[in-house]
Amino acid sequence: MKKWKKRIGYGVGDLGCNLVFGTMASYLMFFYTDVFGITAAAAGTMMFATKIIDAFADTGMGLLVDRTHTRWGQGRPYFLIGAIPFTVFTIITFIVPDGGTTEKLIWAYVTFTLLNIAYTVVNIPLNTIVPRLTSDVHERNWLVTTRMICALLGTALVMSITTPLVHVFGQGNTQKGFLITMTLYAILAFFLFLFTFKNTEEIVPPAVKPEKSSFLLDLKGLTGQSIIFFILNFLYFALFVIRNTTVIYYFTYNLDRTNWLTFVGLFGILSGLPMLLVLPWLQKKISKRSCLLLSVCIYIIGDLAMYFGSTSSILLIAGLALTGLGMYGIFGTTFAIQPDVIDYSEYKKKRSISGMIAAFQGFCVKTSMGLASALIGVILKMGGYVPNGTQTGTALKYIEITFIWIPLLICLLIGVTTWFYKLDFKRAEMSIELEHRRHTFQSAETL
Repeated sequence: MKKWKKRIGYGVGDLGCNLVFGTMASYLMFFYTDVFGITAAAAGTMMFATKIIDAFADTGMGLLVDRTHTRWGQGRPYFLIGAIPFTVFTIITFIVPDGGTTEKLIWAYVTFTLLNIAYTVVNIPLNTIVPRLTSDVHERNWLVTTRMICALLGTALVMSITTPLVHVFGQGNTQKGFLITMTLYAILAFFLFLFTFKNTEEIVPPAVKPEKSSFLLDLKGLTGQSIIFFILNFLYFALFVIRNTTVIYYFTYNLDRTNWLTFVGLFGILSGLPMLLVLPWLQKKISKRSCLLLSVCIYIIGDLAMYFGSTSSILLIAGLALTGLGMYGIFGTTFAIQPDVIDYSEYKKKRSISGMIAAFQGFCVKTSMGLASALIGVILKMGGYVPNGTQTGTALKYIEITFIWIPLLICLLIGVTTWFYKLDFKRAEMSIELEHRRHTFQSAETL
């Protein structure tokens, strides 16, 4: 019971994040183009520019976590500190100001930047504390899996009920509907962050002695496996944003199945739940590298099933199920790799830099999301996409490229990158050595 209390306490923090993150990935481009009133190219450029700013904020936040030492731990305090700003900036991001395009763009740049920074304050610590919650590798996998399940549920929730809530609250006023809906999500996220703070505890000390630190010294603690981890994050979140953003366009315009949107939002996400449930067991049977490669293959098969079966409801459903399994297999395994990468820096470089690793991870994620959003905007513009209008054959082809072929290419790149991940073969050796160092340090402190 105590283990599950910790698992759920840790996991729901990402549920809170994904009530907003899932909306940003799935609805924000649509909100800016079809509700807020700016062009796809302007929205894509804005989302890219603000994500670059936020990426640097991630770096600063990671360095701050590494230098935070309180009775609550290094990461936990920020679940409290960031809860209120996260709530406030979520709400104001979805306010549509009066004025022309220039005024709206200024508002969008400022509010979206503030929201991204508030997200960083709570999310970077969430990424750093797993190695401090337990030293048991299998329990870490369960913590990560619980977090991924909660993230999936958060994403599924916003994908399935956001549109109905907007209609209910808006009563024909889409701006009002989005604002009320996002206010509810923001308030719920606030209480979830408080729950995470209360039900987690950082009990595992670093396996290295505290030393004088600087950005350059921490930078030297990164390893080649850290770089592999960062690249995987960059590629996965590009896949996540492109797939979840363009699914609305593809099913609306290419397939003319607007009545499927709620189903697609729910089933396309929840279909990944079985993969997350079996991941802890699967990762005991095969290596994490093998889990990633398997997930990539599953996604590609599902992607092709939707392309070749675009006129078949059965093949579309099968494709959605397979891409969901593949996507969340990649998602869960990538995050399960992070504690190993953190431990490897302590093992090989004798540097405790969980914040630095989370910072660069965040930098890659935010940069990836920004580039992916910008890419979608550029491709839609190149194809001649017209919001809420009849699309030309060229526009439909470009929507197909963003939904089918770019994700397939990204999956192939993930597979190539995964081949260079080597920590599965070093895990047992690392665990023994790090436990020995912790025991040695603790014995020395008691003398």
